[in-house]
Amino acid sequence: MARVAGIKDVARQAGVSVGTVSNVINRPEAVLPETRARVLAAIAELGYVRSESARQLRAGRSRIMALLVLDMGNPFFVDVARGAERAAREAGLGVMICNSGQSPAEEAEYLGLFAEQRVCGVLVTPADATGRNLEAFSRHHIPFVLVDRVASSPGHCAVSVDDVRGGSLAVGHLLTAGHRSVAYVSGTGDLHQIRDRREGALSALDRAGLGPEALVEIPSDRLDVAAGRDAGARLLGLVPRPTAVFCANDLLALGVLQSLYAAGVRVPQDIAIVGYDDIEFAAAAAVPLTSVRQPAVVMGRMAAELLLQEADDDGTHEHRSVVLQPELVVRASSTTPH
Repeated sequence: MARVAGIKDVARQAGVSVGTVSNVINRPEAVLPETRARVLAAIAELGYVRSESARQLRAGRSRIMALLVLDMGNPFFVDVARGAERAAREAGLGVMICNSGQSPAEEAEYLGLFAEQRVCGVLVTPADATGRNLEAFSRHHIPFVLVDRVASSPGHCAVSVDDVRGGSLAVGHLLTAGHRSVAYVSGTGDLHQIRDRREGALSALDRAGLGPEALVEIPSDRLDVAAGRDAGARLLGLVPRPTAVFCANDLLALGVLQSLYAAGVRVPQDIAIVGYDDIEFAAAAAVPLTSVRQPAVVMGRMAAELLLQEADDDGTHEHRSVVLQPELVVRASSTTPH
């Protein structure tokens, strides 16, 4: 196996000192043009690539921003990652994307890895409802920003969506269409987003003069299409059966739609469906899905920008909690054709 060229090899090839090679790489304006050209030619000829790990040890942190999400199988988090990556690349940083799978244990392992790698900062959608993982991580003095989560304290930045309003928009729309019994296909109650969307749904029922019994909850321990199909089967077995269903995300809603379609139940004539997130697949479903749109790309970009500001803190950084507004996108799954 051929030996990898090092900075000393470049210096020898160009006939300059190691310090001059370092200046060409890090402060090219400090080197005479002819010397700089000679060093760059040696770098190209030898195929030299500087050691990023060595640079990190000297600088105390890397040029990598970490993003830890609940489920990279959910297109919503893919869009969040797209927004974060754009901001990071503009700042000359790379992004390490990891998936906790909604597991507090895996979240803790990844946070430990980020500390070992001396990342410049972390964007995280917490899986641990207790906050202990992030409390332990904060001892490393690496900045982090909460994504899709409201900050519980003023000690860090956060970018989220008003999920209470989102739940209210979804169920309010169904009530306006004449429905009086709504199923809520929810995920695990450990997630703040799920609880907030339920709170919004209940508030819409209350404004319509209906009690909480009008919301029939169908819980799920996952937030994917398979869990939605299972929830759809349980929905079909309810007596009396709700005439509408609000799902905590679009993947669940697509699974419910599949289950109803397989059973010959018409959407929306027999049961109306509203999802949440407005992922790309929502509009492309067999029955285009009404959904509460979250500005996921904007959320990712804003979170990354806040993180960059904190990482470059000169003592004046102020933590911010940004709450974005959702938007109801009405499609065929909740509107009976005339």
